[in-house]
Amino acid sequence: MQTSTLFACLLLLILVAYGSGFSRALSAARKGGGVRSLASLPNYYGVHVALWCGFPPLLLLGAWLAFDDSIIRVLVLGRIADKPETLAGQYLLYTQIQNLVAGNLIGQPTAELQAAAAHLVSLRHGGQIVQNLLALILAVGFGSYALLRIRPELRAREKVEQVLRKILLACACAAILTTLGILLSVLFESLRFFRSVPITEFLFGLHWSPQMALRADQVGSSGAFGAVPLFIGTLMVSVIAMLVAVPVGLMSAIYLSEYASKRVRDLAKPILEILAGIPTVVYGFFAALTVAPFVREAAAAMGFAASSESALAAGLVMGVMIIPFISSLSDDVITAVPQSLRDGALGLGSTKSETVRKVVIPAALPGIVGGILLAVSRAIGETMIVVMAAGLAANLTANPLQSVTTVTVQIVTLLVGDQEFDSPKTLAAFALGLMLFLSTLVLNFIALHVVKKYREQYD
Repeated sequence: MQTSTLFACLLLLILVAYGSGFSRALSAARKGGGVRSLASLPNYYGVHVALWCGFPPLLLLGAWLAFDDSIIRVLVLGRIADKPETLAGQYLLYTQIQNLVAGNLIGQPTAELQAAAAHLVSLRHGGQIVQNLLALILAVGFGSYALLRIRPELRAREKVEQVLRKILLACACAAILTTLGILLSVLFESLRFFRSVPITEFLFGLHWSPQMALRADQVGSSGAFGAVPLFIGTLMVSVIAMLVAVPVGLMSAIYLSEYASKRVRDLAKPILEILAGIPTVVYGFFAALTVAPFVREAAAAMGFAASSESALAAGLVMGVMIIPFISSLSDDVITAVPQSLRDGALGLGSTKSETVRKVVIPAALPGIVGGILLAVSRAIGETMIVVMAAGLAANLTANPLQSVTTVTVQIVTLLVGDQEFDSPKTLAAFALGLMLFLSTLVLNFIALHVVKKYREQYD
């Protein structure tokens, strides 16, 4: 039985457990004189039995799927006499055995590999049988135990709510631990990078060329890891994008929420939000095939030299892509401003524009700042448009007509393909990721300060 089939069987057993618990509760209620004799409603008894039936096998399956492959790998490699000593070599050997099982291994395998492949097949087959039996036994056993414990005095509602409370707590802890794990993994790899490259060179160096040679006597054997060109390129593209997105998005939100009729709003808002659903690769094609040539030709007509890939082209298209983020969020926030504030300003003799500028916008400013912050984060993290419209060259320039690159593009470039995380070239991607994290953290602190200040004034 495959894992997907097992999940389907478990789902069926959970539904059966719910129905059995519900029916047993109704039966107990009839004997006691009605539903009022029960400590909880009948559906809580059904949920109580379903939780007992479903949780133990699902926990087993989660643990099994997490550790099954690692245990099998150890058992398979343990039967090979001359296995590699390095961890990377052992992973490569295990991959060869897996390819042999799948029929994708090129060449004639040795007898030892064939024996290991047969052992792998037997372990997988036996493990699948044990997994299925244990899961079904746990489901039936715990479900029957919960079903037999149903009594009119059983407070099923409290027990169900306790379980749901623990599930919510586990989800919150999982989110926190995931964030902490990402941060620690990036931090540890960044520290490994800074052992090879001084942090001052990384933060203040003006040349970025992370190409490490294989031999020390090769030309350019020591790469240059000055990230200033990447920071400047990221900042330039993001600023251009925000100069396009913030005015257009904010003004469109003000029009849709304060001036447009209901018919115009119902038509224009969905059309505007369609921009958010367009894949970034489509924006990249548009930037590379339409906007970049237009920028180059327009600059040449005015007597300026422009590259075929420029920060201006990438920033303009990225700004168009970000408009729905600012427009939609700002529109929702402005619409949520109490009508009493508008009525009070109009009653004091303010015009419509004065009411919007001096009452509505200040009252909605915390939400607007949040939308702009989200847009800035979106701009900093964008990759595809920059790759296709701004290029990969790490040029230190303040000219938006020249080709530049960004931090995210270099992270992708450094991690393309099969990589060993033992060289400064690969570890540099983690250092760049740490810089992105810190910059986003600073933006969050600034935004929280602004939001707190104006909330205290307008709440």
